[in-house]
Amino acid sequence: MPDRVASDGEAVTTYRARLARSGGTRRPCLRLPDDVAIEGDDIVRLVLDGDEYHARVESDAEGYLIRGAYDNRRLARADGEGENRLVEWVRGTDRETGQSVDFDEVTPGYLYGVRVPGKRAVYSVTRQPDSSLSSIAEGLDER
Repeated sequence: MPDRVASDGEAVTTYRARLARSGGTRRPCLRLPDDVAIEGDDIVRLVLDGDEYHARVESDAEGYLIRGAYDNRRLARADGEGENRLVEWVRGTDRETGQSVDFDEVTPGYLYGVRVPGKRAVYSVTRQPDSSLSSIAEGLDER
């Protein structure tokens, strides 16, 4: 059974992220703070209201951002396929473009959570897969 940690616990580091517009579209995206140890083109797990999704970290002139959260890794890599759960989540909150959200680092480089400031979340911490197993899985996804 995976461990569970609370967003206000010592094991979780919380950053302030900002909701922004995704390029020329009206869809919201998540602008990440500079001090998060994350790389462009990483696929991370992103928890929204207790549900875990996959998200690709992208970069632009302003830094790193997440344009969407999807049901699996393949959809996170694809452009425009599948339901964008990040857009659904933002529309279900009282947050708007330009406002901040809490960005919880549960497992650096692997598992993150997004929540409305002041709300508490509990995360199920699963072990990050071995890098060699991840490489094999990524190779299968590309076929």
